[in-house]
Amino acid sequence: MKQTPLILSIIALVAVAALGIAQLTADGNSKKKAAEGEAVEVTAKEGAIVWYDLDRVLNEYDMANDLRSVVETKVQSIQDEINRRGNKLQSDVNKFQSDLDKGVLIRSVAEQRNQKLQQQQASFNNYAAQKQQEMAEEQQVMMNQIADAIKTFIDQFNEEHKYAMIIATQGGILPAPVSCADPDLDITDALLAGLNSEYVKNKGKETSTPAQTETKAE
Repeated sequence: MKQTPLILSIIALVAVAALGIAQLTADGNSKKKAAEGEAVEVTAKEGAIVWYDLDRVLNEYDMANDLRSVVETKVQSIQDEINRRGNKLQSDVNKFQSDLDKGVLIRSVAEQRNQKLQQQQASFNNYAAQKQQEMAEEQQVMMNQIADAIKTFIDQFNEEHKYAMIIATQGGILPAPVSCADPDLDITDALLAGLNSEYVKNKGKETSTPAQTETKAE
């Protein structure tokens, strides 16, 4: 039977997708976070070209970590279900192959079971592909939400500081596009402190609203 390699390849593909999301948090605790709720002064003057470490922002921004946790939970649930269905199909394939090898099936029954297995595999393939797409969409929506929150805050941040340009840099050994820069122009800590403070403030509003509504209703 030819079902086995295809089933396993789909499961492996889903595992790769889950790993891709997990890698977004791989370095999340590798660097010290800016103190939450504590303002960080920047030394760069108005009109300067400043920069920030996007990797640090993505790893240490509380909203990003919370959203990643939600997506990772969804991905794990989907992957568990795909694995369960794949294992069940694999078990059916193995049983059919064993019965064929033992010669305990008449031709008409063997053909019927083979046709049913092919239908099951087609259904499984469609399900796995659909869930793969859902996981990709979940991850894209998550990244869009994070990017929008960061961009919105940076716009507000620069209304006060009025820098000529704010550049995002990424990478460890040879960061790009900023491979070398004056540390006094690094505004990463200030951005993180502000982003996390804003996030905590907004979370407080969201969690307090239902309670306030319930109190008024009483």
